[in-house]
Amino acid sequence: MGVSENYKGLILAVCSSGFIGASFILKKKGLKRAASRGTRAGVGGYTYLLEPLWWVGMVTMITGEAANFVAYIYAPAVLVTPLGALSIIVSSVLAHFLLKERLQKMGVLGCLSCIVGSIVIVIHAPQEHTPNSVQEIWELATQPEFMIYAAATVSVVLALILNFEPRYGQKNMLVYLGICSLMGSLTVMSIKAIGIAIKLTLDGINQIAYPQTWFFVIVATICVVTQLNYLNKALDTFDATIVTPVYYVMFTTLTIVASAIMFKDWSGQDVSSIASEICGFITVLTGTIILHGTKEQEESTRKGTMSWFMSEDSTKCVEDEHLIVINGSDRLEN
Repeated sequence: MGVSENYKGLILAVCSSGFIGASFILKKKGLKRAASRGTRAGVGGYTYLLEPLWWVGMVTMITGEAANFVAYIYAPAVLVTPLGALSIIVSSVLAHFLLKERLQKMGVLGCLSCIVGSIVIVIHAPQEHTPNSVQEIWELATQPEFMIYAAATVSVVLALILNFEPRYGQKNMLVYLGICSLMGSLTVMSIKAIGIAIKLTLDGINQIAYPQTWFFVIVATICVVTQLNYLNKALDTFDATIVTPVYYVMFTTLTIVASAIMFKDWSGQDVSSIASEICGFITVLTGTIILHGTKEQEESTRKGTMSWFMSEDSTKCVEDEHLIVINGSDRLEN
């Protein structure tokens, strides 16, 4: 793969992250407006479909995903996917100013850690062999290792949807984001196959006639619809400042694992490069933990403050009520 193609993929991935980061905030504001007029998306409502701002967010996200789609045609997944860290910065900054979800100093440090880790991954990303036909991609997708990964992914997603979501979906965002991330890893593999098929077709090597092309289209459609549904639930239930980075880390990790299994991205790479990529992942995960810890601390502080005020009000009410009783008794004696 030539340097020029990697460069095109890099530019498209950066633009994609900007659009997707902004779409999180637009959709969040749209979901809030819709919730004030009907059932929240987090509990199964679909009022947001009538909210124009939510659709603006959707169009923005589609634009970003389209740029991301084209980026996967020119560059390997292990190069394109980590650049999604930029969407964390965009969404966190916009959430800070537009949603009043304050990003503290430690939160900024967490975002920077995500960015640094992603840069390390990009620098040491391996070169990927571009398949010459959809049939070649099909052979990669049906190899035993990837079939096991795909079967395990679908099994976990079904378990999360049928068993864990009804009980823990509103309490633990990892349920929603787990579904999104697992399905997202399969989405990227399918989209990459579709993108290569389109590129080959435009180059004069028709791939439309192959049934494998349409199979990848169906899989990508199912995965994208599932992702959007549960991502809406996650955004409606939890703060965007924490949903975005956690989703990014889970999605990126699973996508790179899926790509490494299917496309053998790390084959032929030296130990130092692999070690550097692992360090990049650890740095990104550390940033996410910092963000999550900062958010939990804010929630704990806010709840503690509210409890203190409530206890103060209750004490004051009891004292007032006691005074009323005493005053009433004095009046009766008089």
